[in-house]
Amino acid sequence: MTLAVASMTLTACFEEPSPHDAIRDFLVGWKEEDYALAAGRTDADPKAVAKALADAKLDLDATSFRFKIKNVARSGGQARADFTAEVDLGENNPLWVYDGTLPLRLVDGVWKVRWSPSVLHPRLQPGQRFAVQVKPLSRRPIVDRDGAALQQDTTLYVAGVVPSRLGDRAEEVAAQLSALTGYASDRLLSKIRSAPPSDFVPLVTLGRLRYAQLEARLKAIEGIEIDPQKHPFAPADPKQIIGTVSTLTAEGEQRLGGPQRAGDSIGRTGLQKAYQDYLTGSTVTRVITLDLQTGRQVAQLHELAGQRDAVEVHTTIDSALQQAAQTAVTGTQSSVLVAVDAANGHIRAVASEGMAQDKHGLGGRFPAGTAMSIVATDALIKAGVQLGLKVRCVPERTVGGARFRYAGLPPTTETFLNGFASGCVTALAALARRVKAADLTKSAQIFGIEGPWTLPLRSFSGSWPALSGDADKAMAIAGQNVEVSPLSMALVAAAVADGTWHPPVLVTKPASPAPAQPQTLDPQVHAALKAMMRAGVVSGTARAAGATPGVHGIRADVPGKDLSWFVGWQGGVAVAVLAEKTDPSAIAGRFFSAVRDVS
Repeated sequence: MTLAVASMTLTACFEEPSPHDAIRDFLVGWKEEDYALAAGRTDADPKAVAKALADAKLDLDATSFRFKIKNVARSGGQARADFTAEVDLGENNPLWVYDGTLPLRLVDGVWKVRWSPSVLHPRLQPGQRFAVQVKPLSRRPIVDRDGAALQQDTTLYVAGVVPSRLGDRAEEVAAQLSALTGYASDRLLSKIRSAPPSDFVPLVTLGRLRYAQLEARLKAIEGIEIDPQKHPFAPADPKQIIGTVSTLTAEGEQRLGGPQRAGDSIGRTGLQKAYQDYLTGSTVTRVITLDLQTGRQVAQLHELAGQRDAVEVHTTIDSALQQAAQTAVTGTQSSVLVAVDAANGHIRAVASEGMAQDKHGLGGRFPAGTAMSIVATDALIKAGVQLGLKVRCVPERTVGGARFRYAGLPPTTETFLNGFASGCVTALAALARRVKAADLTKSAQIFGIEGPWTLPLRSFSGSWPALSGDADKAMAIAGQNVEVSPLSMALVAAAVADGTWHPPVLVTKPASPAPAQPQTLDPQVHAALKAMMRAGVVSGTARAAGATPGVHGIRADVPGKDLSWFVGWQGGVAVAVLAEKTDPSAIAGRFFSAVRDVS
């Protein structure tokens, strides 16, 4: 029952004089900060009561009070109102809820609240005040598959005060710090006043550069103390996937308008941003009472542990593979390599040079080129096309009105297998008449192209066109009307390596449901594709990847662009490499060699 409803109910229940007006005016005045109204309904000095109510709000640094009347009992000239108080202490905490009592008595025919500190809270005694202890929770790390942190410690500088050392200068210090940093002076002052006097109260958190700019002026404010603290903010590779963290500025606090407060750590990019609420959780807030004479704690009234405990974010990144991947792309003009676990779709590494790991590696939209012949082979094999089928590899061919050109060397033997291994676009396009458009689309779905899978960071599963005639089919086989990301092509390679396509996974904890389901390849198709992709590194154009046992893959050029793909695997690690003006097979070869060295 709310206060307003309670007032109407009480009006109907009591004949005048009744205590309901005093109850209503006291609680409404307390709630609305009309302390004169509330104090006028007590039997004590109105100025002293008004000050006690105002001090309670300051001592708790409370955002608001709300009240619900539970019961009113009257016996002659005495009455009692039981109520529930809900106090918003901010700091992203749940409400502090407690039960209180208003004792009342008739004074010259007028109902008055019998004033004592216990009206504010049953355990608050004369000579005591409220205080709030706030324990910020350190930001939790993002870790790799083995639990090793994927960021390094950064020193932050926390400017704060010990209230008992300020004397009567709290307001002055808050104003000086506000003028220097832009933080609201009233909020700084509230933090100081609500804290236990002997506690260090953090007020402003600054990064290295900002602190260097303000250090001399901060230290010139008498009473300000600096506490250097280590926090896991600096990302390790893959840096753009892990993301950056900073402290929230006063201006940022105003823009966000959310539960964060100036000085808190906030993820700016990558997983740090995506999992901000998990990594920071909520602060632990304790409501206590203090002895006014000694400043010592008398009792703990409540502990609010926050809405969520901060937790580590566990990723699928393999730090050893990540280092190998980064080494493999270093020195190239523009390239990106994505490695996944073929058995489950877990992303093990994302490395780039001249491209972005997140924007291009996970979410890039690039022409597939003849790398899409892997997907098309699923439909072609099911349509009865044999690997030994004779297919001419010619410099130029027209299929259904669509023209295709091939500038590379023709395969030694002009067969479907060798045309695939050499990426002969004219030979592959010629097979369009042997397969139905609907079957090509079904094969694309089996390999997750344009599928519903999602990641905590923006990603792209590919786009597949509507196919009608032979021209559309030929262009799809040649990947000229299909867009994919390096991640989506790494998953295609993983499907051939394992025999089952798996949706990608980047974070294992906190767990999130996968909207896409694994798709098992037809055994005949699986066997054929493994043989074809082995030929790509043994006799095809992907020989730079290395023909050691276990290495499979093809190189695919993108017509009209200086882009080339390598799509393949070694052992249980599948990769896609996209490179500009560089042989992606050579990048893959360096990666595979490094992986063998660390295995």
